[in-house]
Amino acid sequence: MNGKKILFVSSELVPYLPENEVSLMSYEAPRMVNSNGGQIRIFMPRYGNINERRHQLHEVIRLSGMNLVINDMDMPLIIKVASIPKERIQVYFIDNEEYFKRKATFTDENGELFPDNDERAIFFAKGVVETVKKLNWAPDIIHVHGWMASLLPMYLRKVYADEPLFADSKIVTSIYGVGFDGHLNKDLGKKIAFDKVGDDNLSGLDNPTYNNLLKVAVDHSDAVILAAEDIPDDLTEYVANLKKPVLPYVPLQEFEEAYANFYNTEVLN
Repeated sequence: MNGKKILFVSSELVPYLPENEVSLMSYEAPRMVNSNGGQIRIFMPRYGNINERRHQLHEVIRLSGMNLVINDMDMPLIIKVASIPKERIQVYFIDNEEYFKRKATFTDENGELFPDNDERAIFFAKGVVETVKKLNWAPDIIHVHGWMASLLPMYLRKVYADEPLFADSKIVTSIYGVGFDGHLNKDLGKKIAFDKVGDDNLSGLDNPTYNNLLKVAVDHSDAVILAAEDIPDDLTEYVANLKKPVLPYVPLQEFEEAYANFYNTEVLN
C-alpha cells in the first residue's frame, strides 16, 4: 500500500460511535493502510450524538461555507475535523444543522427511521465529493462502508463523472449485515433525479430498502467486499452474479493481508 491514496467514507466509525461491524472495520481498514505506508482520508457524518468536546472536533473554516443543493433547497455544508492520536489518523466530519444536529444517528427514540434519511444520505455523498475537491486530493481507491454512504458510488460515476480528480479512482463497496428495516422516503429517486441522474440508474430505488441501496452502490463500484458473515441472501446472490472482483468474508483477525492483497491485485490492476 506504500504511497497509495485511499479515501474511506463511512456511515459509522469508532471511537466516535459505538462498536459494531461497520464502525469497527471502518477504523481497522484505514489503520491497516496507514501502518503500511498508504495515505488516507476518512469521512463520516457529524451526528449530534458525537461528543465534540471529548473528541476535540473543530470546524475547518477554509473547507466550510459552500451550499449544497438538495431537492431544490440550499443546505449549508460545515466541515469539522478530529484526530485519533494513537494512530495519527485524521477524520473529516460532514455536518449540517438541519440534517445532523439531532442526538441520534439513524432513528428516533421509538426506533423509527428519520423521514429525511434519504436527504441526509444525498447530502453526505455530495459533501464528501465537494470537500475532497477542495482538498485537491486524488484517491487511488474510494472505499465505502455503511448504508448512509451507499449513494456515493452512483454520484461519483454519474453526477461527477467528468470530474478529473476522480478519473482514475477505483470504488470499493463493503457490504455488511447491519442495515435497517423498512425503507427510506419513497421520493429518494426523484430527489436524486434533481441532480440529473438518468432514470436507468434509479430503477432500483423505487423501493429504497437497505438491500436495494446496496445493490445500487455495488452496481456503480469496481469491486465489492463481503464484510460480514450474515449478509442478506438477496444481496449475496446479487453480488455473486456481478462480473467484478469480490472478496469473500474474512474474519477481523485475518483481514489485513486479505484486504491489502485485494486492493493491490484486484482493485488497482
